[in-house]
Amino acid sequence: MKYKTHGTCSTLIDIETNGDIIESVVFTGGCNGNLQGISALVKGMKIEDAITKLKGIKCGFKNTSCPDQLALALEELSSAK
Repeated sequence: MKYKTHGTCSTLIDIETNGDIIESVVFTGGCNGNLQGISALVKGMKIEDAITKLKGIKCGFKNTSCPDQLALALEELSSAK
């Protein structure tokens, strides 16, 4: 799945899953080191667990963040199945 982000420095999230398990996450743009870390942490995690941990995180004064956008993308992916 390719998810166009909104309100963040990253512009796109490419997500691969196998059933309800996250196989890989690649962000385009944003804070490279931090986003590589998030991608490594969620690899192998259940989609619902990642959503629970990441949803609602804000970046500075923004109403969202890259982790929050990943949670929204995962919710969209879950509802499409």
